[in-house]
Amino acid sequence: MIDKLKDLKTRFLIVEEELSKPETTNDLKKYTSLNKEYKTLGKIVKKYNEYSTTLTGIDEAKKIIETEKDVEFKEIAKKELEKLNEKKQTEEEGLKVLLIPKDPNDEKNVILEIRAGTGGDEAALFVGDLLRMYQLYSEKNNWEFNVVSYNEGTSGGYKEIVCSVEGIDVFGKLKFEAGTHRVQRVPETETQGRVHTSAATIAVLPEAEDVELEINTNDIRKDTFRASGAGGQHVNKTESAVRLTHEPTGVVVECQDGRSQHANYDKAMKVLRSKLYDVELQKRNQEIAGKRKTMVGTGDRSDKIRTYNYPQGRVTDHRIKHTVYNLPDVLSGELFTFTEKLRIAENTEKMKAGE
Repeated sequence: MIDKLKDLKTRFLIVEEELSKPETTNDLKKYTSLNKEYKTLGKIVKKYNEYSTTLTGIDEAKKIIETEKDVEFKEIAKKELEKLNEKKQTEEEGLKVLLIPKDPNDEKNVILEIRAGTGGDEAALFVGDLLRMYQLYSEKNNWEFNVVSYNEGTSGGYKEIVCSVEGIDVFGKLKFEAGTHRVQRVPETETQGRVHTSAATIAVLPEAEDVELEINTNDIRKDTFRASGAGGQHVNKTESAVRLTHEPTGVVVECQDGRSQHANYDKAMKVLRSKLYDVELQKRNQEIAGKRKTMVGTGDRSDKIRTYNYPQGRVTDHRIKHTVYNLPDVLSGELFTFTEKLRIAENTEKMKAGE
């Protein structure tokens, strides 16, 4: 473990030096990539430095115990050694978790899709609630959150909405949100006061880089149409909205949020690339699915992962059997407790599997 930590510290110093070079700061793509690596390595190096200080303290305490003649001073050193050994054990466990190979997609940006499930109008309203929750969660993480396309519900909310989320560790945190989310509450139209259960499905797609996925542009059919919804006089006068169809797979994406056809095409290509990357990712995941059964879910939309119960003010994550009674806070973007517990569960399983 020590050798690996030394290698990571060396890499950290190399990246640090690279970031200070003018040619790096002038290359936005390279700078962004190195900066992400620098921040990830920085967490490990900080813990490694603390661990090194503890090891030095243990050596010094042992030396005092072996050479010191003053009995009282020797007893102080023994107590200090006992504390340091406990600290060493805790720090070693923490470092083992940090050294678990990360999902290579964890640092990627994300395409977030939220769709209304069972429940009609109430499900569409729930999609709107989830959208706001993720917008606020993104703000708390200093992520950039943008709507790509949407289909409004007949009584408010959305039948479906597609967003892009960019920043540090986006997929690493949002991947746990993939699956079916249930809401239990009394709809405004319910006259008998009965609690209804509705659902929304969420897909979290890691954004694919150009180098990771080759797409033949001849396989893509581009259609343009007039955008609908809010947007002022510009909307409906020009065919700025874009629909892309990948003919070999039948995958279709639309974008009408941008002000120009060019902007919508770029956004649509980003979503299409992520969808096709996800298809390949699912194939790979199915191949290794037999290795271990994960309690944090497969990310499949059929997984019932969380329930939001309004009458009780309760939120329950069914994968880790964790319940909180602070529904308003959760809907205001306070998802950190869930994310942390799900990450611990994932890391525990990886350690058991020896990954």
